[in-house]
Amino acid sequence: MAFSSHALSLFLVLLVAWSSSPTVLAAGNQGLGLVHIHLYMHETSVGPNATFARILASPLGANSSFGVTGVVDNELRAGPDRASSELVGRFQGLIVGAGLQPGMGYFTSVTLVFTAGEYSGSTLSIQGSVPSFAVTFERTVVGGTGAFRFVRGYSLTKMLPNPTAETSVFQIDVFLLMHSANI
Repeated sequence: MAFSSHALSLFLVLLVAWSSSPTVLAAGNQGLGLVHIHLYMHETSVGPNATFARILASPLGANSSFGVTGVVDNELRAGPDRASSELVGRFQGLIVGAGLQPGMGYFTSVTLVFTAGEYSGSTLSIQGSVPSFAVTFERTVVGGTGAFRFVRGYSLTKMLPNPTAETSVFQIDVFLLMHSANI
């Protein structure tokens, strides 16, 4: 069935009006910029100043990580050396063993809480799977507050060689697509 000239004209007018709508234009990548944030997370697993706590053991026994639940309130620092690098915030969240294979498959939901520096007062929420702490793993940035409103992106995290058995240091690289008003 062919369009009448009147119907075709109306269609073209509506198409032009729709495509120039501010809502449609804002939905594109206009006004967006890529931001890279490089951090180090310091975790203490034992002692009176522990920043990681295991709160539930696996119901399948000591050889399984399935169901293991832990909470963290780790330091976020500008560098890998705790003594000489600036404290910029906290890494707070949950870690749950979600894989049936021993030591494999953790689900994490964490918030990076910035308390100093350029992003002080802002937060980033990150969640996703960690197949193993022995490899670099990627997780999704699901949102943020303050400077990170309407943000989207991902993070790459890798464990650095441990100087001591009580302390773990992780390098975190966060890549964010931010609106130009937030940059």
